[in-house]
Amino acid sequence: MYAYISGKLTFKNPAFVVVEAGGVGYHINISLHTFSQLEHESVKLFTWLHVKEDAHTLYGFAEEGERRLFLHLISISGIGPNTARMMLSSITPDEIQAAIVNGNVPLIQRIKGIGPKSAQRIVLELQDKLRKEGPDTLTRVVVSKTVKDEALTALVTLGFARNAAEKVIDQELKRTNEELTVEQLIKFALKSL
Repeated sequence: MYAYISGKLTFKNPAFVVVEAGGVGYHINISLHTFSQLEHESVKLFTWLHVKEDAHTLYGFAEEGERRLFLHLISISGIGPNTARMMLSSITPDEIQAAIVNGNVPLIQRIKGIGPKSAQRIVLELQDKLRKEGPDTLTRVVVSKTVKDEALTALVTLGFARNAAEKVIDQELKRTNEELTVEQLIKFALKSL
């Protein structure tokens, strides 16, 4: 529902912050990793809204990669948002990702609230996903997307299969030597798909 909240940091403690944006103060739960990154009064937190019957809870992350890892973690049966936040507070997101990819169950098991079965389940279910994403997905910050990426995102949003759209875009980029705009690529793909 909310991709991010950008505004003035009005209250900060290790468990949550209050960010004022548009005259509204948002109570956002954070990890210690995010807490350590909040150094300025003006902040931008990537968010995830957890909706339950009795509460709507916002979780915030200093980096998109940390949010992505959080979402991977909560996809595991038995790992809820608070457990995932505890994991991100215990060791850095990069260390968690490396432990999962390398199958380091003992390191994950040392995190409070994670037993041997949970640690094994996390490694088993996430190891291949995180390997495919690559080792730098957490630290990589995409400042500007390429024309290809933007066109591909637009086509997928329109309902086209990602693989088919990517194939058509790649063919057009190889065929032409001139630099194309996002609009030109999308128009070509729409004619070809």
